[in-house]
This record gives sequence, C-alpha cells and structure tokens, in this order.
Amino acid sequence: MNFDHYKLLDFTRDGRVLTITMNRPELLNAVNHELHQEMAKAFFDAADDMDSDIIVLTGAGRAFSAGGDFEWLGKQVRGDRTPFVHEAKTMRRIVMGLLDCPKPIIAKVNGDAMGFGASVALLCDIVIAADHANFADPHVRLGLVAGDGGALIWPQLIGFAKAKHYLLTGDAINAVDAERMNLISFVVPAGELDAFVEKYAQKLARGAQSAIRYTKSVTNIALRQLFSSVFEAGVAYEGLTLATSDFNEAVNAVMEKRRPQFTGE
Repeated sequence: MNFDHYKLLDFTRDGRVLTITMNRPELLNAVNHELHQEMAKAFFDAADDMDSDIIVLTGAGRAFSAGGDFEWLGKQVRGDRTPFVHEAKTMRRIVMGLLDCPKPIIAKVNGDAMGFGASVALLCDIVIAADHANFADPHVRLGLVAGDGGALIWPQLIGFAKAKHYLLTGDAINAVDAERMNLISFVVPAGELDAFVEKYAQKLARGAQSAIRYTKSVTNIALRQLFSSVFEAGVAYEGLTLATSDFNEAVNAVMEKRRPQFTGE
C-alpha cells in the first residue's frame, strides 16, 4: 500500500507495525476539513495494507490531538461549510474504520487528547498514554453535542454515571486517573512511552494474527451494534447544534478570548 497521497497523516513502518501520525504539530494536531477527510480513509487503507499487522496511531509534537481546528469552526459559524450530510458521512467512516479494521489499533497518546482527539483515541483497541496527557470531550463547552463518538464510547468504558459527568461538563481527566477508571489501558512516564508502545506492538505482531483479528472482531460486535443506533443519533443531534446561537457564541468567545454567554438558543 502506497500512502504518499496523504498530506496531513504520516505513515512509517517498523517491521509489521504501521504507525499513523497526525501531523499538524504547530496546531496541536487540531482537526480541519482536510485531516477529517484523510482520517476517514486512513484506517480502511491500513486494513488493506499487506505489509502490516499492527497499527499505532499518534500525534506529532506535544499533543495527540487538540480536537477541532478553531479556524475551521469559525468558517462554519460564518456559514462557509460543506453540507453537514457530507461531514456526517466522514464522521461515520472514521468510527467505522476504527471499529471494522481487523488489525489491532494502538493509540499512543503522547499528549492531550481533546474532543475529536479523545474520541478517536478511546475508540482504538489499546490506549497507552503518557502520564502528563489529559482526556476530555468538551463539545458542550462549544454548544455542540458529543456526536463524533464520545457519547458512544465513554459510557462503555467507565459507565454511565462517570461518563455523563465528563460529557455534560467537558471536564478533563488526567491519564493517571483515566487508567484507574478504566478509560484507558495503560499510563506510563512520558519518557518511557515510545519504548513501551514499541514493545507492546511487537508483542502483538508476534502473535497469531488470525486469532487476534477474529477476537477483535467478536469483541467489537457490541460496539458496532451501538454504532448503528447511538452514533447515528449523535451525529444528527450534533448537526442540529451547529445551527444554534450557543455554538456561534462559543466559537466567537474562544476567538475573542472571553467567557461565552450561553442563552440556550
């Protein structure tokens, strides 16, 4: 598989391990339209790649992904947006790509994973984070529904009581506490992250690949069933909140470096 056509994702190999790196470090790997589109194809292409068995997903620089790019969000506020039906299709393909990819996907969370970044990380099969990383889904702080996967995956990992707290407030959780609550698989000192992930990925690569892939597929049956109901509703509701005054106010408040004044409209 040739990945040269990707612009914002880098692909590197170490034996049978394929690493996908979100590469917008100057913007903390915030997701714009172009990266959104590339993410929607990447996991399908990685699944078809004959030269790899294990996938590692990470971010360049000091963050995994800071979530949505505010320049992109600002354009949406000004009405400069593609029809939401197209963005909804992209969102579906990203989550489907993660859940349906037969190969194990390891999220190497090298820094903060926020919003979309948190959803993508938590939908991976194994989540290994540096101890300074934070996870949050602050969609509500932008007047948006957590429709890109947060409402799907957080309750499955930590239960509804805790998940509702983090989804309804947008509060962040440190990686150490995230591991304790079973939100993520492992937390390690930042200086040990690369070595830990490499060792873990190679351990999986030495395993019986057919058995590993079928086991992932079976384990994800429940998530795929939820995907067809919870995720579809989440995408639809997020589309509705894009048209609210609160969304406009939240984005403008961030741009103007002030606290938003929500009206519920």
